[in-house]
Parts: sequence; C-alpha cells; structure tokens
Amino acid sequence: MKEISEHTETCAISAEPDEKNRLVAELASLLLADNVAMTTAESCTGGLIAGALTDMPGSSAWFEQSVVTYSNRAKQALLGVPAAVFEQHGAVSEACVLAMAKGASERSGASVAVAASGIAGPGGAVPDKPVGTVWLGW
Repeated sequence: MKEISEHTETCAISAEPDEKNRLVAELASLLLADNVAMTTAESCTGGLIAGALTDMPGSSAWFEQSVVTYSNRAKQALLGVPAAVFEQHGAVSEACVLAMAKGASERSGASVAVAASGIAGPGGAVPDKPVGTVWLGW
C-alpha cells in the first residue's frame, strides 16, 4: 500500500459540471487502481464534496462515508478533534482539517480522507480569517 501523507491547502474551488465529472472520474480511477476507499469530513461545505463524489455512478466501489461536522462539538464527538486544536488554532485551520481527516479515516476505515473547514459568511470573520477562508486537508 502507498504511504498516505498529510496535506493541507487553501484554495478557491469552482468547476463547471463537465470539469467536476472529469476530476471525480480521475479520482475514482486512482482509488480503484490502488483498491482503496475514501471518506470526507466536512464543515462549511455541508456535504457538497460527498455529494459531488457520489453523483458518479458506481461510487460505492470507492466511497465509504461522509460526516458533516458543522459545530466544534460535532468535530470533537464524531471525529475526535482535540479541544486544544480549537483553543490554539481555531476550527478554520490546518491543524483542524488534519485532525478531521485523521479522525474520518480512522473511524471509517478508509485509506483516503479529505476534510474541509471554513468561514462561509456572512459573519464569523476575524482579521486573519476573512469570509471565504477555507482549509482543505487530506
């Protein structure tokens, strides 16, 4: 089995339906080739990542589950994100999405996990985290 490393990124995501379908098909092909499944842990996206993945026919062959943890309490209870992460870094942080991805992978048994947390707005912004800030980790 290949080594799966931690990774985070901040980015702006928008894809046309054809591009989204192409990207999901490419992801599915990679997961199937390695005989692994994936899971998602989502906050600000509210399940939209999982929805995009499971729109593809046959996704049950490589998609395990998704959990939407909008509140910090849910992130702790369902994914095991330590309280210290929120105290030291906040929910919209690299530390949080890495803990979310790790918890999702451990709890689901999936080898690949992606996590998202961000500030959707219109409120919730702070000086170093404006509305639209999103962290993705895998």
